[in-house]
Amino acid sequence: MSSKTKIVVLHMKEIIYTTVFAVLAVVLILLLIFMFLPKDRKEALEETKYAPGVYTSSVMLGNTALEVEVTVDESHINSIRFSNLDETVATMYPLIQPAIEDIAEQVYDKQSLEELEYSSENPYTSQIIINAIDEALKKAVTTE
Repeated sequence: MSSKTKIVVLHMKEIIYTTVFAVLAVVLILLLIFMFLPKDRKEALEETKYAPGVYTSSVMLGNTALEVEVTVDESHINSIRFSNLDETVATMYPLIQPAIEDIAEQVYDKQSLEELEYSSENPYTSQIIINAIDEALKKAVTTE
C-alpha cells in the first residue's frame, strides 16, 4: 500500500472570490424573499372592503346618546362626524368636538384605527370615540 500524499493549493484570491459570491447570493435571495412576501399592513388596508354607505354607532355621554356617523366607500373611510351633537352637549363636553376632528384627520390619513395618537388633554374621550368608530366600521366591513 502506497499512500500518495495529495497537496491541495488554494489561492487566497479564489477563496475571497468564492466568499464574496456566496455573500452576494445570500443577499440576492433575501432581497427576493422580502420583495415578494406580502406586506401585511398595506395589503390588509387594500384588502379591506366596505359596503358603501353611512354607518352609525352610539356613544353615551351622561343622559345623552350621541351618534357617531362614519361614511365609507368600497375601500376608503370618507367621513367621521357626530350626527346629533347639539349646543347643550357641546357646552357640557367642550373637548368632544376637537377630539373627533383630530381623530378623523388621523383616520383619513392612515385609513386605519391603528397607531392613532391621543391628545394628552382628553385620552379617555378619544378612546370612547375610537371605540364608536370601530363599532361602526365593523358594520361596514364586507366578507367575500
